Amino acid sequence: MTQTSTELYYLTIREAGRLIKARELSPVDLTRALLERIEAVDGKLKTYVTLLADEALAQAKAAEAEIQQGRYRGPLHGIPMAHKDLYDTKGVRTTGQSKVNEHRVPKEDATVIRRLAEAGSILLGKLAMFEFAMGGPETSLFEQARNPWNVDYVTSGSSSGSGAAVAAGLAMGSLGSDTGGSIRGPASYCGIVGLKPTYGRVSRYGVLPLSWSLDHCGPMTRTVEDAALMLQAIAGYDAKDPSTSQTPVPDYAAALKEDVKGLVIGVPKAYCFNSEADIDSETIAAVDKALRDLEGLGARVEEVSIPSLEYVPVANNVILLSEAFTYHLPNLKSQPQNYGEAFISRLYMGGLLTASDYVQAQRVRSSIKREFDQVLQRVDLIGMPTSNNPPVTLEEFKPGSWLHGPSFTAPFNETGMPAISVPCGFTQAGLPIGLQLAGKPFDEPTVLRAAYAYQQHARLYEKRPPA
Repeated sequence: MTQTSTELYYLTIREAGRLIKARELSPVDLTRALLERIEAVDGKLKTYVTLLADEALAQAKAAEAEIQQGRYRGPLHGIPMAHKDLYDTKGVRTTGQSKVNEHRVPKEDATVIRRLAEAGSILLGKLAMFEFAMGGPETSLFEQARNPWNVDYVTSGSSSGSGAAVAAGLAMGSLGSDTGGSIRGPASYCGIVGLKPTYGRVSRYGVLPLSWSLDHCGPMTRTVEDAALMLQAIAGYDAKDPSTSQTPVPDYAAALKEDVKGLVIGVPKAYCFNSEADIDSETIAAVDKALRDLEGLGARVEEVSIPSLEYVPVANNVILLSEAFTYHLPNLKSQPQNYGEAFISRLYMGGLLTASDYVQAQRVRSSIKREFDQVLQRVDLIGMPTSNNPPVTLEEFKPGSWLHGPSFTAPFNETGMPAISVPCGFTQAGLPIGLQLAGKPFDEPTVLRAAYAYQQHARLYEKRPPA
């Protein structure tokens, strides 16, 4: 079988995995195609902060030898990936894109990195991010990633390099992290799929924290199938992370059906379709059409009311900033000069919050959980935009903008519900728009099923950025 390198680096994980299993595609050829693509375009996209070209080729050769010997590990065997630079990688610098950790080299892999390696995936390198998953786009170390649909625009954060690298064919999949939307936001802005699993579904051991009670780890891929395959490899209890759940891990790929008949999708229209509340009209139109498409596929869409949603941004920010300040306090005292201005200016706000503020925010969080629990007794999923606005230029981006206006992603960090962003359209300027679907805790199969059905209908994953 002959394929050009272009065909190779834009294969999905599932497509490449099937070819590798059939021995019609060499993991070495696939890895070389990705490395050539990185060399060709990453000079302008700035997605990689650490490239492991020689190591990746050595892993690819080892994977090929194993497969030839009949020791095929599964659908991720021989698949080149790269991950956000807050996942510990043994012997490879992990910085959180901050001078605070400029020379930090972990002695062991994060649990999810180890699990992906055991599944046979290949590590191409580490990817750019907002500093410590909150600063940015400016950071105190490395340049910031650019949006492959238009390099003058932001990728959103904080998993900025992950979103851009996957969209541009520089990695076949990536692990991002999500505290208030940092997987789903870049997925929406870069036109890919981003899945935040249920809180406790995926281990966070060996992952630099931002906010212990809000942080989630999850996959960023070009397709829903690929997200399901990555989740299968990383999900499950980890004794090293006491927050992980022992709830059994289902077969996520088995949930992927082009059928949403009977599913009920609740939409909080008063909150997320309000054109007077700084919500972009093109986003509203694209997401509304996507929901109507799901109705056409057999789902039922109904309006729901979740009164406490308007308080989510404040509550989420109070919890996030309080926990982040607590984690960083030792380094704030010893090396404040090594933090970037964007990050440290936000972090100091956490030091101004009181225990009472934190408790009140947790009380709001409890109210939101109760309201979602009530709504989810009569609907299967929540549907809404991923972001309230499409990407803006790097010059237009306001570093503190995340503190103001509505948030469509933060509610699912506060509740711990699984949520996915899937491409649902483009603005007139050619920038991606994301549809977000969220489900009941540990019901990733239903979330994946609906996202997959929509994906197969819309087929927007087949579009390629110009970069």
